[in-house]
Amino acid sequence: MKKVFVSGCYDMLHSGHVAFFEEAASYGDLYVGIGSDKTINELKARKTINNEQERLYMIKSLRFVKDAWINKGSGILDFIDDLKELKPDIFFVNSDGHSALKEQLCKDLHIEYIVSKRIPHAGLPTRSTTALREECRIPL
Repeated sequence: MKKVFVSGCYDMLHSGHVAFFEEAASYGDLYVGIGSDKTINELKARKTINNEQERLYMIKSLRFVKDAWINKGSGILDFIDDLKELKPDIFFVNSDGHSALKEQLCKDLHIEYIVSKRIPHAGLPTRSTTALREECRIPL
């Protein structure tokens, strides 16, 4: 079975995240690296709605996820040490998570790089945290 790695903040967990995990898991055993509260605050200049322990608990409980953890590093590539330790076959990203930097890292580490088509689960609306923040201003 291939090892598939994804990384992100996964704040305000929603059906789009779950569909993303489901699609990633279709390639093999899914491992999820979660950005720490500190890293997210540094990158996005805002606090998370759900703290890192809540996000970790929710993601670990999903049937598509083999294992999950808080990424060890910081910054945009906070997952680099975890990636090197896991040695996945595939690094799976969504279209707005794609970057030339991540793609090059995967080339250098001989990891297949796959960009998701971002397809919502059948009959459900397309979801993204960015769009949800526009629609719903909780807790503001």
